[in-house]
Amino acid sequence: MASDISDRLRDQVAERAKFRCEYCFIHEDQAAFPLQVDHIISRKHGGTSNFDNLAYACVLCNRYKGSDVAAIDPISHEAIRLFHPRRDAWTDHFRITSGILEALTASARVNVRLLRIDAPERAAERALLNVV
Repeated sequence: MASDISDRLRDQVAERAKFRCEYCFIHEDQAAFPLQVDHIISRKHGGTSNFDNLAYACVLCNRYKGSDVAAIDPISHEAIRLFHPRRDAWTDHFRITSGILEALTASARVNVRLLRIDAPERAAERALLNVV
């Protein structure tokens, strides 16, 4: 299947993200695999391939997010929309300390859980790579 995301558009998405995953913050130079373009709102839910609906994501974050737009908060047990890289400021929702990505909001909390960002091996990777 041919992609409707041109190389130019992919490059623009990467540049806007400063070549970091917009979910876990790992830089593409530190990732084991090339970062990917993610549809924030998936095509399945009516999302398009326009610049404002695209995010730069590492393979793991993109795989775990899939087409999801919300998840159940482990504290409130309510459906909470996922962190949205175009609408939300990363630093308002997350903080990294010694490789641990701390969720500051319910939206971040569901992202961390769904994308498995708090998995021990991912935290160790961020600490080893000094992701800040």
